[in-house]
Amino acid sequence: MTRLATLGLAALLPLAATAQTDPADWDAVLEAADGQTVYWNAWGGSTTTNAFIAWVGDRVAEEYGVTLEHVKLSETADAVSRVLSEKAAGEDDDGAIDLIWINGKNFAAMKENDLLFGPFAESLPNWALVDQTKPVSVDFTIPTDGYESPWAAAQVVFMYDTADLAEPLPDMAAILDWAQANPGRFTYPQPPDFLGSTFLKQALYGVIDNPDVLLEPVNDADYDAVTAPLWDYIDALTPHLWREGRAYPQTGPRQIQLMADDEIDLAISFSPGEASTAIANFQLPDTVRTFVPEGGSIGNASFVAIPYNSGSKEGAMVVADFLLSPEAQARALDPQNLGYGTVLNVSALPAEERALFENIDLGIATLGPDELGPALPEPHPSWMARIEEDWVARYGVAAD
Repeated sequence: MTRLATLGLAALLPLAATAQTDPADWDAVLEAADGQTVYWNAWGGSTTTNAFIAWVGDRVAEEYGVTLEHVKLSETADAVSRVLSEKAAGEDDDGAIDLIWINGKNFAAMKENDLLFGPFAESLPNWALVDQTKPVSVDFTIPTDGYESPWAAAQVVFMYDTADLAEPLPDMAAILDWAQANPGRFTYPQPPDFLGSTFLKQALYGVIDNPDVLLEPVNDADYDAVTAPLWDYIDALTPHLWREGRAYPQTGPRQIQLMADDEIDLAISFSPGEASTAIANFQLPDTVRTFVPEGGSIGNASFVAIPYNSGSKEGAMVVADFLLSPEAQARALDPQNLGYGTVLNVSALPAEERALFENIDLGIATLGPDELGPALPEPHPSWMARIEEDWVARYGVAAD
């Protein structure tokens, strides 16, 4: 068969067939991955995350001969746009991106536009270790269908400095009351920063009568009525924020700096262990603790996905599988490194691997599993997109 005919046939096959190797043939995947370079596009705004990715690179190079290059992003949407542009230009082989840290609306956009390689996730050897009771098969209500692999569990918490705020605040109404009584001592990252948008969704959960509506795509006919309580809440909160809501931190790490500088006493996080990690790294005082609202907080998983036109699909699968290894998951859980939640079923691991987790000191500010409360499902990604647009139109200002 000629090369031209081969390419023509490949265009008619499912995306999984465009890989040089069947994801289910793991020995062949390992063989093909040896010597490949994987360009992992991932958020680069955290020194601890960057250090963890560098460590992953060292380990996959040592064990599998895969070179991992971290392409630091400020917005995941930039990577999605790159792949979409490559597809429009007919660049269907050896694209610039091999792996993306992705969630929510960005995953939905890539899946909708056939920009993903797969399914591959359930063929990874370490998939068998994953806790299927966690949100590892849906991403913001969108079924993953094996097109992305989880690597960290997350749940919203609020960090607070007990030197100034003695007790946890039970709900969003209490946060508003406290902010009004303590002006300037709270803020959140500026949407469309992911964490800032998450605060808006958490606030919406706190004021909405029927949260089930958030699990369906936005209905234009009902949107205004559903979100009216949210905008009433934000209207009441904004004048009492840090800098009177005239400026916002750009990122979560900038919030931590504001807390370290004693400019604020309350901040949102999507990592139950982030405060303990920041304390361990001397970024926050050891008086900081965390709480969750009594009704629960939004929980999800972080995923990695492989673009359809990656030229190093096998290497990308090897990295995704290593991220699910007990070694990598335990390192990510340790607040000395990241403080990210694990997606593994730790209780089902062999004793030696289970000990990797049992010996971790989660830190003085980390809530235990029984203290986190229920994890609320992420709303459908269309809610996030619409709410971000509305927030920018209503409150958009220069970021700090």
